[in-house]
Amino acid sequence: MPGAVTPLIAYPHPISPPPGHAVLVVSVNRGPYLVPAPSTSRFKVDRQVVAIPGEGTWHVAVPAGPHDVRYTDFMGIPVMTTTLVAHPGVLHPLAFRFGGWRNRVYDGHGTDVTKFGMWSNYSILLVTLVVLGVLCCGGFGLVAGLSTSP
Repeated sequence: MPGAVTPLIAYPHPISPPPGHAVLVVSVNRGPYLVPAPSTSRFKVDRQVVAIPGEGTWHVAVPAGPHDVRYTDFMGIPVMTTTLVAHPGVLHPLAFRFGGWRNRVYDGHGTDVTKFGMWSNYSILLVTLVVLGVLCCGGFGLVAGLSTSP
């Protein structure tokens, strides 16, 4: 594709890195959610938002050197984080996988490089329902037990 490549802009096609830059090849799935996870989350490189409009594979030019790469929710809470040392002129594949139980990041070799991976929304909902169920049923049982005792 003709034209200059701007760092920290997501391109839907392969790009050549500018001098002194590397390319993150970011693959993102939609996750098991009704609303695709990439549309409600924010992709950030060194705390700067990189607009990735949805699922698929995106190419982002980044300066050479160490980087903090993460997806956050709409409030800025990290969902998945990893670190990366980008080498000039090199493609660095990262696959962000929003899962049913855990959210993980994988490199181009399939190695899990997740520094932090939050439990998925479904896991959090399941744990919350179990805790609330135990508290409610336990509370009703306690009240019923106390009201029937002499």
